[in-house]
Amino acid sequence: MRTTSAVLGAAAVTLALSACGAPSEQAAESENEGGGADVLTVGVNPVPHGDILAFIDENLAEEAGLNLEIVEISDYNTPNAALVEGELDANYFQHRSFLAEWTENGPDAELAYITDVHIERLGLYSEGVESIDDLPDGAEIAVPNDPANLARALGVLEAEGLITVDPEAGGSATESDITDNPRDITVTPLEAAQLPRSISDVDAAIVNGNYAIEADLPEESNVLAWEPEGEDYVEAYANGLVALEENADDERVQLLAELLHDERVLEFVRESWQGVVLAVDGDGNIVEAEAADEE
Repeated sequence: MRTTSAVLGAAAVTLALSACGAPSEQAAESENEGGGADVLTVGVNPVPHGDILAFIDENLAEEAGLNLEIVEISDYNTPNAALVEGELDANYFQHRSFLAEWTENGPDAELAYITDVHIERLGLYSEGVESIDDLPDGAEIAVPNDPANLARALGVLEAEGLITVDPEAGGSATESDITDNPRDITVTPLEAAQLPRSISDVDAAIVNGNYAIEADLPEESNVLAWEPEGEDYVEAYANGLVALEENADDERVQLLAELLHDERVLEFVRESWQGVVLAVDGDGNIVEAEAADEE
């Protein structure tokens, strides 16, 4: 069953999910009542996460014995809170850098990163500018305002030679850590979901892959640059499956992790979002086009 909500707040997440008892106890109760496979409720951003889980639900889950309930959540703030509150069994929307920042500043809860699934490349998009060289001096560039993705976006601008960022700032870099800005670029942090709607108001914007896909930016806007792939690219920025630490070994969670790396899922990701979403296999390697074809 797929449950969809365009905008879902933490207080509004109400799911048919037992709030007590270990996963094994819940599964046993379900079997004793003859209710079939215990439902795994997973919170996702709609694209591409929701589409990937919908593909699994429609093509793989029944045969594997997994009963999925997919809850689509359009923001980055709700899914972890809903997981901690017991309203979700797992979520799939974030990378390790975001999870680390959220854990440091969020409630006292142990969340486990289960497995990598895909990378959504940041892209520098523009409606009116066709290349990096065409950006005017004093150009305004909008970037995501959450700490993990802000530092990541600044790395894109630095890789393109537009700015220099203090290396000591690392993954916590903000616009105040720009040490050299020869073209007087104005960096404007905005909430990530607002970036596609704001692109017409700025010279360019660095947009997260999921929001870029939803807004058709790769097809309808000029792509000035893609995020560079460093050697720690997967470790830092692959989106993955997350659960409470106490539920990390839940058989349903582990089964979903296995299905997320099925060769049919890898192919679906590669074919659906070429260039924007990069599939990651069970060993943590980016699946290039040739590798996917060989499988």
